[in-house]
Formats: sequence, C-alpha cells, structure tokens
Amino acid sequence: MSRGAYTSYFAGIFGTSPIRPLQKHMAKVLECAVELIPLFEAVIASDYESVGRAQDRIAALEGEADELKVALRLDLPSNLFLPVDRRDILEQLRAQDKIANKAKDIAGLVRGRNMALPETLAEDYMRYLRRCLDASRQALATVQEMDELVQTGFRGSTVDLVEEMLQELSKIEKDTDNMQILLRATLQSLEREFPPIDVIFLYKILDWTGDLADHAEKVGSHLQLMLAK
Repeated sequence: MSRGAYTSYFAGIFGTSPIRPLQKHMAKVLECAVELIPLFEAVIASDYESVGRAQDRIAALEGEADELKVALRLDLPSNLFLPVDRRDILEQLRAQDKIANKAKDIAGLVRGRNMALPETLAEDYMRYLRRCLDASRQALATVQEMDELVQTGFRGSTVDLVEEMLQELSKIEKDTDNMQILLRATLQSLEREFPPIDVIFLYKILDWTGDLADHAEKVGSHLQLMLAK
C-alpha cells in the first residue's frame, strides 16, 4: 500500500476531527449574537434604518452558522473512532445553534414591531445585553480549548483551566439572572405608562435576551459532561 493510500485508509477509519468545525461554528454564533449591540443602540437612537441593517446582518450570520452546522452534521463520521462521542458533538452543536437562533428571534421581533426601549430601561438593558454576550464569549473560549483537551485525553492542566472557565461561565449566567430580575421590576413600575401589548413584548425581549446566557451556559454544561466521562 502506498503512503498516500495508507493515509487515506486510516483517515477513512478514524474520520476527520469535528472539533475545529465545532469551534468555527461557535465563533460564527458569537459573531451573530454580538450584532445585537448595534441593533439596540439603533433602537435607543430611534434609527430604524440602522435597526433594519443590523437585523439583516444578524439574519445573514445566523444563516452562515446554519450552513456550518449542516456541513458538520453531514461530515460527522458515524464510526466509533471519533476523539469524542458523536452524540456529545451533536448535543454541543445543538446548544451552540440555539444562541444564534435566539439572536435572530430577538432581532426579528424588534424590527417587526419597530420596538422602542423606555429611556428608564435603556442603559440597564444594554449592560444586561452585554453581560449575556459575555456568557457567549466565555462559552466560545471553553470550546476553543477542546482540541487541547482531546490531545491530552481530557487530562492534565488543561482540564483544570477549563473547569475554572466553566465556573466563570456559571457566574456570568447568575449575574444575568440577577440583572433580569431588576429589569423586570423596573419594567413593572412603568407598565401604566405604555400600551399593554408593548409591555408584553418588552418582557419577552428581557426573557429572550436572558436565553442567550442560558444557552451559553448549556454549551459549557455539555463540555463539562464530556470532562466527566
């Protein structure tokens, strides 16, 4: 057997590692979610042309993330020689995908209803949004350590580093929970000043923004399960 055929033979048995495509997908997911910042800055400025452009970018980036997701699923070997369990990879991918989906949902709702943020809420909401995006950034940072984890057989100092990163991710998510409670209390105090339907959708935006952090923590939780195996 020639060297090229030998290499091809073993590549066919062991398959291509799905770790780098998974990392690439998570990076695209974060790129998509971060576009919510200019979108809400435009909302606060009542610049609805810029809101529309930001929503278009988010939809396009979510579409790119979907393409990466489909490609990874199609290329994922069905044999038993993956560096990590195939089901774990698919669960991780699913958790990552939910972040981009939620960013798209938020942007679509904001644009579709020409939503405004009450001035009393705007500054605190932007802090809340940025903290939720911190969770997605931390999730990406943990996913970026996966190739090192695989190389070391999920042992050694990299495991300790990732555990610390996951603890930080959990802390960020708890911060967002507390921030959401305060924002909901503020919104409750403003309910009589706005049409009820607008208030309902503002509560939905607060919930969906918090989902960004919740899904990011689930990305970390799936990685933690891999470490435990």
